[in-house]
Amino acid sequence: MDRSSIIFPTKAKSYLAAIFLRCVFAGLFTIAKRALNLGMNPDTFTVYRNAIAAIVFGPLALVFERNTRPRMRLTILCNIFLLGLFGVLDQNLYYAGMKHTTATFATAIYNFLPVINFLLAFLLRLEKVKFRSLHGQAKVFGTLVSAGGIMVMTFIKGPVIGLPWTKHNPTSAANYPQTSVRGPLMILGACFFSASFNILQAKTLESYPALLSVTAMICAAMGVEGFIASVVLEKGINFAVWSIHWDIKLLAYVYGGILCSGLGYYISGYILQEKGPVFLTSFNPLTMLIVAGMSSFIFAEQLDLGKVVGGFVIVVGLYLVLWGKTKDSSSSMGLTEEKPSIHQQIYALDSPTMKALSRDGSQATTAEIV
Repeated sequence: MDRSSIIFPTKAKSYLAAIFLRCVFAGLFTIAKRALNLGMNPDTFTVYRNAIAAIVFGPLALVFERNTRPRMRLTILCNIFLLGLFGVLDQNLYYAGMKHTTATFATAIYNFLPVINFLLAFLLRLEKVKFRSLHGQAKVFGTLVSAGGIMVMTFIKGPVIGLPWTKHNPTSAANYPQTSVRGPLMILGACFFSASFNILQAKTLESYPALLSVTAMICAAMGVEGFIASVVLEKGINFAVWSIHWDIKLLAYVYGGILCSGLGYYISGYILQEKGPVFLTSFNPLTMLIVAGMSSFIFAEQLDLGKVVGGFVIVVGLYLVLWGKTKDSSSSMGLTEEKPSIHQQIYALDSPTMKALSRDGSQATTAEIV
């Protein structure tokens, strides 16, 4: 028997791991926002972050999967290319959107990711909705509620909620201009590409169940494709943007690459093995709360009533969708012993990082990268 299971029961370890993971991503969003305020380019951040992750995961994949790695096929390489493209678009849009708003706002909007996963899977006929059942109606109603919460956050301001440490900071308004529609639209676009990434990643892992190798290849693809996209968009290489110094930008690169694209991957895999995707996703709003607290202290970020109410409405809609999905999964398990569909495994995952799970070569589950 595993001694750690005696000292720390599996249930307790899963909760602690999920909370730790949310703290890790909250730290990334806070550090990234500070770096963006100081001029960090979102494209550069994507390239350096994933290059570091590829450098870390590449040797690990070569060592630990040298005898278990399946034979590479052309279809897998094509999937890796598309996954790299989806990942680049996801991260670039998310952090570009964050540059036009606050870290708290961006994190709150990203809670809409499970809902977009549900909508995309429904359109692709990977998800069935029983409109006459209570859990089917909950998923539809939760989607509408979350969409309404985004509109409230974007278009309704309301009075500022005064906090003692934010009232008298004259730089707060300068650092955080009024949120425009551009920022939320970019973040919603990031949610779409993250949802697309989740579905394709799960299919890839079913055909090529080598977790470390797939992780390293995707990160390498994102680094290369992100660099090419940056050069094309900038019409050349701006060496001032790509220069590395001992500052918070370097901290964002290393933190995002090692902790979020590296350690976060393993923690998510453990949670998915023990509790499943719905359990992991249910902790997403915790990131929003942590980021809101950290941003108010570090950046003197001011919250208005519209953002607070809108964020709350998004979370309510999220849990309605998750509740409906949980009931669907319970019903499916009661009626059949077949393997769950790809979407049943991955639709609810969020996130701001790449996560994958393959157990005994028969099951794969992923989450988005951010």
